[in-house]
Order: sequence, then structure tokens, then C-alpha cells
Amino acid sequence: MEWLSILLVLVCPIMMLFMMKSHGGHSHNRNNNKLDKRVIKLENENRELHRKLNELSPK
Repeated sequence: MEWLSILLVLVCPIMMLFMMKSHGGHSHNRNNNKLDKRVIKLENENRELHRKLNELSPK
């Protein structure tokens, strides 16, 4: 019965390694950073377009 508990303790980190490898590890953080930068750029462009639109619209 003791070997079963040792096996369970060893299986957990080994499975986690396999799962991380199959999901690409932590590379998704790099993609998130790219997306964050793109979102910020688009938000800034959106603000600028709103500002220009407000200048053109009759008051």
C-alpha cells in the first residue's frame, strides 16, 4: 500500500510536465504580450478617430 502512495506522489508532477508540454509550455505569454500591444495600439487609434470625428461633426 505504501508503494501506491509513492506512485501517486510521482505521477502528479510527471503528468503536469506532459500536460505543459502538450499545451506548448508557457509560450502563450509571448502571444498575450503581442495581443496586449496590438489592443493598446487599436485603442489609441480608436481614440484618435473619435477625436477627429468630433472635430468634423457640426455642433
